[in-house]
Amino acid sequence: MSCGRHHDTPCSEVLDRVYTYLDGELDSGRCAEIRKHLDECGPCLEEYGLEEAVKRLVAKHCGCDPIPEDLRARVLFRIEQVRAELTE
Repeated sequence: MSCGRHHDTPCSEVLDRVYTYLDGELDSGRCAEIRKHLDECGPCLEEYGLEEAVKRLVAKHCGCDPIPEDLRARVLFRIEQVRAELTE
């Protein structure tokens, strides 16, 4: 996804880091870059909002159950596969 405008941080990079941003796993400099991009880019902000909503729903309904590390790794791997297929 791209809005077609130039940004210091490309849309693809922002979307690749949405979950790490939501999870607070980025350093303050990277967080500022992502926030600046989201402030400038409507399509990425919309995607961020969807991801944030999904994260809240999962936390609300599954927050008490620990996630096995192998399941987390498989899900992240599959997400990367789908992203690669979508960008081809």
